[in-house]
Amino acid sequence: MTSEKKQLILDSFSRSETLKFYKAELLAVETDYISIKIPKMEMMTRKAGMFNGAMIASLVDVSSGYAAVSHYEEDCYVVTVELKVNYLRPAIGEALVSKSYVVKGGGKISVVRTEIYVVDENGGNESHVATSLVTMMKIK
Repeated sequence: MTSEKKQLILDSFSRSETLKFYKAELLAVETDYISIKIPKMEMMTRKAGMFNGAMIASLVDVSSGYAAVSHYEEDCYVVTVELKVNYLRPAIGEALVSKSYVVKGGGKISVVRTEIYVVDENGGNESHVATSLVTMMKIK
């Protein structure tokens, strides 16, 4: 990935009002790979203290989109064509972490696998809570 492309992704991430609202942090930016961390806030959880599934799906969508964008050399914009999330266990922890990998990057369509983990308060232990497969389409 060129430094210019990386900077485009960093700039896009920092402009996102949604990601600011979620207090999201970009952990890794590489070609075909993105990782994002979102700290737990009360509005993101169910009564039992676990992250709500909608929060997980939202993180899957955003992280997959940035991973797809990282695949292309030029500046581009992608939209979600299909998103499937399998919830593996209750997401009980202090933060969500996404790890998104481009499985197949085509001229217009990319398939991305995103894994979601929760981390404990020390940040040391990760627990795999969701897995997903997302299809993204480049429109610009």
